[in-house]
Amino acid sequence: MKKLFIAAFIFVSTFTTNVFAEVKMGIILGFTGPIESLTPAMAASAELAFKEASDSGSLLGGETISVVRADSTCVDSAAATAAAEGVISQGVAAIMGADCSGVTGAIASNVAVPNGVVMISPSATSPGLTTLDDKGYFFRTAPSDARGGQILADITKDRKVKSVAITYTNNDYGKGLADVYKAAVEAHGIKVTTVTAHEDGKADYSSEVATLASAGGDAVAVIGYLDQGGKGIIQASLDSGAFDKFILSDGMIGQSLVDAFGKDLRKSFGSMPGSTGKGAGVFAKVAKAGGIDSSGPYTGESYDAAALIVLAMALGGSDDSATVAANIMKVANGPGTKIYAGELAKGLELASAGFAVDYDGATDVNFTEVGEAFGAFIEKGIEGGVFTDAAQR
Repeated sequence: MKKLFIAAFIFVSTFTTNVFAEVKMGIILGFTGPIESLTPAMAASAELAFKEASDSGSLLGGETISVVRADSTCVDSAAATAAAEGVISQGVAAIMGADCSGVTGAIASNVAVPNGVVMISPSATSPGLTTLDDKGYFFRTAPSDARGGQILADITKDRKVKSVAITYTNNDYGKGLADVYKAAVEAHGIKVTTVTAHEDGKADYSSEVATLASAGGDAVAVIGYLDQGGKGIIQASLDSGAFDKFILSDGMIGQSLVDAFGKDLRKSFGSMPGSTGKGAGVFAKVAKAGGIDSSGPYTGESYDAAALIVLAMALGGSDDSATVAANIMKVANGPGTKIYAGELAKGLELASAGFAVDYDGATDVNFTEVGEAFGAFIEKGIEGGVFTDAAQR
């Protein structure tokens, strides 16, 4: 355990916006592992919100924020738990994270909730997290796969797919989404030829693809991660000629996938949480000004998670985590003055004065009664070497 703890903390770094009185915040994301190409922009988006709050001078009478980063690995719950223990030992008021569902549940259950520390995940989507015994300390700005799987199935139907093979990464996220997606496509009258798990981190996926190919299908639904197993499934499928149409879960959406396969993905499509409304457009401008590419998954959700934390602090007048937890739903659901990305100074000033705010942010934030986003989804296609927005769902 000691060796694991040390390894987990190799990746901890600190981002500080000022040298005066500080509130510490944790950011725990998979900076290594199967979504490592996505997390830099997610972390930068959260840090953008924290910096905005620090620079405003309106957070708890002028306090600033220092950020402690740690690596969740996305897939190793023991390493993620050790990293979270180290972050909490540094006295953080709240955690923006984690990312992948399995490690998020492990951190929440074993570290954050027992220590009374708020967590807001921008990307953990497993339906199982809805019923987590979180004592009111766990929230997520990403919607559950209970809805995401249905949306992906609806898109599959609309794209005229008649039969599909399904492969999923063998963890909470993959299994949960695969179960929902299978039931939903079958309800649409689409034949599911096989459902098989794959492990991340392998060098070769030809045997998995051989199993999928023997079952057949118009397309293969790849419910996984773009930097490891999911990418390997696509590579082996293209190499063998087994499939040339891929249905992509949110964990597969990212520019690095298109960069790897180019025009070979031209028939493929997928979906991810997101919005094309006012908040999304405002956030895109704010992120661009901050040097952040906001086109990838969960950047807006990461900004929003950080923003909710600081607004809840301001409304409660304290960085005590219990106070933050008690005010998250109030700032997420209103009623009150609408606050969008780039308007945290305004929101903090109002909240500090006791006025109600309704944070819409980058993703039109609105929480269910258990503290997770209702969420909208964007259908994604691929044109001209990039993922494109086909429609909002």
